[in-house]
Amino acid sequence: MEKILHRGLTALFLFLYLNGITGQSCEGQCGQKLDTCSCHVTCISLENCCDNFKEFCVDTFPYSGSIFGGTDLVILNATFNQNSNITCRFNREIVTEGYVDPESRAHCISPLLYQTGWIPLEIANDGTTYNRQGSWLSVHPGKLDPRFKVTLVNSTQWQYYGTPNIGGTLRMTWNTSLVRAENVNLELWGYREEGEAYSESWTAEWKYLYSLVRGYPNNGTFSFVPTVADKPFLDWELGCVRVSPSANPDGKRDVHAVWSEDHALAWHLEEKFRENSAAWALDKCIQWDQLEKSLPSFLDETIDCPCTLAQARADTGRFHTDYGCDIEKGSVCTYHPGSVHCVRAIQASPKYAAGQQCCYDSTGAQVLTSDSIGGSTPDRGHDWGSPPYRNPPRIPGASHWVYDVLSFYYCCLWSDNCHYYFTHRPSSDCRTYTPPKAGAVFGDPHLITFDGTRYTFNGKGEYSLVVSEAKHFVVQGRTEQLTDPQSGVLVNATKLSAVAMREGESDVIEVRLDQLKDSLQVLRNQMPLSFTEQTWMDLKGVFVFSPVQHNVTVMFPSGVGVEVRRREGTMAATVLLPEEFRDTTQGLLGKMNDDPKDDLVSSSGNTVPDASNAEEVYTFGASWAILNESSLFTYDSNYLLDSYLFAPKHDPAFSPAFAIPENPDDPLMNEASKLCTGGGSELCRYDTLVARSLSVGNATRVSFNSHATIAEDLSAVVSCGWITPPSNGEKDGTTYLQGFTVKFTCNTGYVLQGPKERTCQSNGQWSGELTDCTAESGAGNTLGIVLGTVIGAIALATILTVIILHSRKHKRATQKQEEDEAF
Repeated sequence: MEKILHRGLTALFLFLYLNGITGQSCEGQCGQKLDTCSCHVTCISLENCCDNFKEFCVDTFPYSGSIFGGTDLVILNATFNQNSNITCRFNREIVTEGYVDPESRAHCISPLLYQTGWIPLEIANDGTTYNRQGSWLSVHPGKLDPRFKVTLVNSTQWQYYGTPNIGGTLRMTWNTSLVRAENVNLELWGYREEGEAYSESWTAEWKYLYSLVRGYPNNGTFSFVPTVADKPFLDWELGCVRVSPSANPDGKRDVHAVWSEDHALAWHLEEKFRENSAAWALDKCIQWDQLEKSLPSFLDETIDCPCTLAQARADTGRFHTDYGCDIEKGSVCTYHPGSVHCVRAIQASPKYAAGQQCCYDSTGAQVLTSDSIGGSTPDRGHDWGSPPYRNPPRIPGASHWVYDVLSFYYCCLWSDNCHYYFTHRPSSDCRTYTPPKAGAVFGDPHLITFDGTRYTFNGKGEYSLVVSEAKHFVVQGRTEQLTDPQSGVLVNATKLSAVAMREGESDVIEVRLDQLKDSLQVLRNQMPLSFTEQTWMDLKGVFVFSPVQHNVTVMFPSGVGVEVRRREGTMAATVLLPEEFRDTTQGLLGKMNDDPKDDLVSSSGNTVPDASNAEEVYTFGASWAILNESSLFTYDSNYLLDSYLFAPKHDPAFSPAFAIPENPDDPLMNEASKLCTGGGSELCRYDTLVARSLSVGNATRVSFNSHATIAEDLSAVVSCGWITPPSNGEKDGTTYLQGFTVKFTCNTGYVLQGPKERTCQSNGQWSGELTDCTAESGAGNTLGIVLGTVIGAIALATILTVIILHSRKHKRATQKQEEDEAF
């Protein structure tokens, strides 16, 4: 009996040890906070993780890869038996084969997906029990670092192959470390969409077509002279090249591999294309034209373009740089000649998931397709796809290629028939574009409301910056006390240290100062996000962009943008609200309605009439302290728990400096006077002297000027819209904004009827009347005039002769009659 009891206790002890000495396990519980330990990521800093947290709640390296799949990812902080049967399940449905390396680490191979963003990942070591949990970031091929793709050397040659004077040998290269094999197969995969458009039968398919070569040495380069593909493969016009281990059967899915970007397969099209590519392309263009006529129009629901390049770059909540035409990367605008920068609407249109593209020239004016082949064009398929992805036309990259890019090749690049294309993809001008309003928080917090009211609220706590119940949108801000950089003593000043935000049921995004790394840290639902591999992330109901550690931009479906910048150890936040938020907001950034008088309204409804009254403003600000129940913030350290979660949301014990300390003997006075000049100088001076830091004052100066620039760039602009050139004439000028003039001239042999120039007026109308060119009565018509005159004279002479002869005959007849009567 004792032996049985002893065995039972031993087994219980072993169970407790394997599943955490507390008796609670993270197996199947990742993200949860249990009774006696935690399986939530915050447990690491709070030091209350269950013992097997890292074993079951796993991280991977790398954490991201191409949407096409094939990436080898290692499971970190977990060990496996060499005989384990590793299988990996992505998105709870796609299973791929894994393996265990000599260091007892498990590896997974990412699958071919039809969506971007974070994908749930589960790992089983017995092929059936998926008890380890993690996540995987699927990335749009155009946003993937070129180092992780097959490079098509001279991509223009690949995509124009078979057109006049384009042929020869094609070459590709790849990083050999991305394919774990001595010999590889090079395969062509094709993409197509079939079924009734905008119905449940509309499906997307990536399919293996054929191999270019098998058993080829994995030396990182391959060259070949392409031949016309066999039926039915030559009917596939869009595809990718995949390099994978030759040990796998042809076309085996979800194996370790590296892919090229998707591209037009000109190099394998039928012989008719090579014989007369322009005629072949025209036929395809006309077929596409007929298809477009049968599909519903999406143009009315796409967002209008910003009027200027400055607006397009400043409206970061609704527009983002198009990677195919980026002024920051030399303006290599292959598909938009004459443009220096393009942006894309971040969100797809609500019903048809369409996209919008807006391009601008070196003067900052929008380029329209009515004036140039390089103009802005809308898209039936948004290039970046659209949630919930997976089905046309929402497939990232590929749907856009099928409906908007291949057709551009047909009509514009492989033949000269762009009029077909631009009939269905006309540029959107900016007559209905309304720029967003910007509100800002920076320095010891200084705030500029959406309506332009400036004030300082330097409370310590957590507050509502923006609340819009109608739009289900919230931005919260956390402030903390500043420290004298010389003495390390706390001073009577605060700074913004974190912002948290959410729209509807989106992920909660928090951006906070990371003092240890001198950077900004981004959290998604309290989990830190790393931007070491990717700068753009598609999340649930929100996008996040962080190109450098000090800059973060958050974008929501409503068009709201939140820009966070780290400057000199302080944080600045700018909130951009589209016009739809008018009269719906409250909080520290005020009510957006173009009326500054009602900006400072407390949570109880009391209005502060004078923003310069520091004590009244302080009371107003304190009223917007949040509650723990509504807090979006993460409390993952003892400092945050003690200072914010278990403390008043507005610290009543903290008393800020309401006025600038004036001490003539202060050595900072003179330095502050030199630093703080121009707009916002009083804010810079205040922060320098109160925070005892020139760097803090300088950060305030930079933030103020940055906000002023954004506000100027987002100033409303009047557009009169595109104006047509006169028939049989031309126009000079392609900027259609207030104050700009367009001039008109006529072709030889025609004269101008109407004004020679027309100016865009403040009412959005062009000055003057319609201009036209009519045929002139000049030398060109002399012969006609002469001939007409001669013929007319001859006719007149003939008539007179007839009349005279008739008259004489009549006279003779009369005389004879008189003579007869006389006899």
